[in-house]
Amino acid sequence: MNLFETFKNKVKEQKRTLVLPEGEDQRVLGAAVRLANEELAKVIVLGSKENIQALAQKDHLDLANLQIIDPAEYPADEKQVMVDKLVERRKGKNTPEQAIKMLEDVNYFGTMLVYLGKADAMVSGAAHATSDTVRPALQIIKTKPGMRRISGAFLMQRGDERYVFGDSAINIDPDADTLAEIAIQSAETARSIGIDPKVALLSFSTKGSAAGEMVDKVVEATKLAKERDPKTPIDGELQFDAAFVPEVGATKAPESDVAGHANVFIFPELQSGNIGYKIAQRLGGFEALGPVLQGLNAPISDLSRGASEEDVYKVSIVTLAQA
Repeated sequence: MNLFETFKNKVKEQKRTLVLPEGEDQRVLGAAVRLANEELAKVIVLGSKENIQALAQKDHLDLANLQIIDPAEYPADEKQVMVDKLVERRKGKNTPEQAIKMLEDVNYFGTMLVYLGKADAMVSGAAHATSDTVRPALQIIKTKPGMRRISGAFLMQRGDERYVFGDSAINIDPDADTLAEIAIQSAETARSIGIDPKVALLSFSTKGSAAGEMVDKVVEATKLAKERDPKTPIDGELQFDAAFVPEVGATKAPESDVAGHANVFIFPELQSGNIGYKIAQRLGGFEALGPVLQGLNAPISDLSRGASEEDVYKVSIVTLAQA
């Protein structure tokens, strides 16, 4: 059974609720209808009911299995609960008047539905910048205990091959401590989607073959990650070929339990992470799903604004699988 059939079976059994804030986007609405009709989740879409119905009519979509919520028409008593809980969660950083204004943003509204337990997961970003998804998630959902930051990982798939690439979306130039946290978060993401993680922290050096501050950062991050998560196979610093190719790994890092067998790849900074996943996608023929936001208290994913309906559908499945 391929990866997505496995995910689909898993989420179908879980019967979770997914909120898609961008219900007035054609790609999102099409994916929402598919998810609901296949009974993969209970699906909430946000937006103007009139606009969503017009879009559905245009595309011949049946909305019968969707729950449509227009934040502008949300019942006053439930809206007040949402405002009060948001003010409470922000611990005095926002007034009730500011909270009302914030909830006019579908991403804040959707995030509050997750926080209040009315949805289990959220996927957004097809029509919004990454910051529009990340900001409410950080302010409301917040990070898991023991985590100080979030990061973004891509699930890379080609046939039966599947890997996790992190961080390819959030942290521009992580220090060693942040890089260690990214490694641990990415291993957890791998487990949540059925991958037994072997984590490689990547560099242009393998086990001292080169020197410099950039190498030192990866060496220190590897040490910290191993200390914090001793049960997960983690190693670095490793060049990509040493991490991925068994023969090269055996030659360059013969004592490593990761070299040559890695399936979770941690890039030293965002620039290389973003370039790396796009090379694998465009030259290697891998499907890149994500970024999945890691380290949060609830599963939330941020789509690329170039996402297709199929991307929305599949990222939603991956996100639900983490719930």
